[in-house]
Amino acid sequence: MLHIVNKSPLQRTTLESCLRVAAPGGAILLIEDAVYAATKGNEAEGKLRDALSRFKVYALVPDLEARGMGDRVMDGVSTVDYGGFVDLVAEHKNCQSWL
Repeated sequence: MLHIVNKSPLQRTTLESCLRVAAPGGAILLIEDAVYAATKGNEAEGKLRDALSRFKVYALVPDLEARGMGDRVMDGVSTVDYGGFVDLVAEHKNCQSWL
């Protein structure tokens, strides 16, 4: 399953909820303000680093760049463009948006 998270981990608990209930082996795509979780030195870094052993984690490049974070992505987080976003959706049988 592909889990799509769009809320900042600094303002909402959406990412925490996703990590708590999602079955291991799926993928997480961070978009919009959720891309802050994929950056080095943020509050959610430890939680996301732990999640990397259970999930493939992706961050949307245009959203990282729009926030000036394109060069601060944590090791282990893969970046994708819009075409990669489409590929992830097509690759996974189910998608869950965490709003």
